[in-house]
Amino acid sequence: METRRTTVRDVRRANRSSLLTDLFHGGLQSRQQLAASTALSQASVSNLIGEMIEEGLVEEAGLVGSDGGRPRVLLRVRPGYRYVVGADVGETRVLVELYDLEMTRLAAVTLQHDDGPEQVAGRLLSGLRTVLDEAGVAPRDVLGFGVGVPGVVGQDGVVDSQSTAWDAVPLGDMLRAGTEVPIFVENGAKTHGQAEMWFGAGRGARHVVVVMTGLGVGAAVVMDGRSYYRGANSNAGEWGHTTLVYDGDECRCGARGCLEAYIGSDRITRRLADATGEAYSKELLPRLLATADLPPAAARVFEHTAGYLGAGLADLINLFSPERIVLGGVTGSVFGARFLPEIRAAAARHALRRPYAQTTITICELGVDAVAMGAATLPIAQLLAEGALPDQAEQVLAFTPRQRRPGERTRR
Repeated sequence: METRRTTVRDVRRANRSSLLTDLFHGGLQSRQQLAASTALSQASVSNLIGEMIEEGLVEEAGLVGSDGGRPRVLLRVRPGYRYVVGADVGETRVLVELYDLEMTRLAAVTLQHDDGPEQVAGRLLSGLRTVLDEAGVAPRDVLGFGVGVPGVVGQDGVVDSQSTAWDAVPLGDMLRAGTEVPIFVENGAKTHGQAEMWFGAGRGARHVVVVMTGLGVGAAVVMDGRSYYRGANSNAGEWGHTTLVYDGDECRCGARGCLEAYIGSDRITRRLADATGEAYSKELLPRLLATADLPPAAARVFEHTAGYLGAGLADLINLFSPERIVLGGVTGSVFGARFLPEIRAAAARHALRRPYAQTTITICELGVDAVAMGAATLPIAQLLAEGALPDQAEQVLAFTPRQRRPGERTRR
């Protein structure tokens, strides 16, 4: 097997990446703090930060006092250096949101669709144009457009979803044909997981499973604090299509007994309608979840649903032994908030005692924006990994401190 030598450029890229990652996730920090957290020398930090200030990627953002010395300059990733757009493709609508690099939402639009791939792609491109126009941002200033979708996402954004009858849909290419903005397509549960890991209930943990339940059911398995377990072909995480009941209820995917057939929002709603005698409607589930005094028939349906969900979580605990499970999604976050004790009790009954005792089950913190926000971080993750924009990487990594004139600063 050929072994690749580590070059000076590799080291420089890694050091820039480390500094950028610390600034992005850690907020305002001084050069001294960055040297301590990255284990880089003060000279390396000063040189690399100086480069990134000249590029406009990093900026000085105030002073903080120090013990007996001069105030220290605080640094941050410059919010307006570039922008990112994220989208959540739901059952009947797409949500498109524009953010700066401080993850401040600048614009958002929701558009309806009929689940056809061509229409979804059209709505996504329309939403992209709308949020850019609303905020006055040019396409060339956008790092990328991340899109979270249901189903399995393969190379170059090819989507397979048996539940929605998408068979090898080249969504990435369909979107690239309509915009110059770089396109990133990922499974929605994984983008939800990334948002919660970076900004929400997953922060501070290294081994986490973020589950998302709505019409569909999925999971993002984070095993080292940053990367997701994807399997050989990026198909891992289809937790909703693991078998809960042998030869049980038919699932949207065509198989029988899938977990989704018992905790997906449509199936819960149908069981509620049958049990209570009320007419089936998409508003029935959220209305009953918000009802203080539940009818006994509805309470029994929710009790069974908590049991199914807890049993599914027990499988995740036994398989992955995470330190934290985060419940999210349109249905999961609301249902989990109301029935968390029952869900935990069911998980305890079905999981092995020791791994269950070492796992915390909690609720997501980011709400309905989580999938779109996580999708918007996909191009940021690339920026942090490269330490520069992809088209600037060679120029940046060839830059040496000797090329800077003493005291020279670029106005930004």
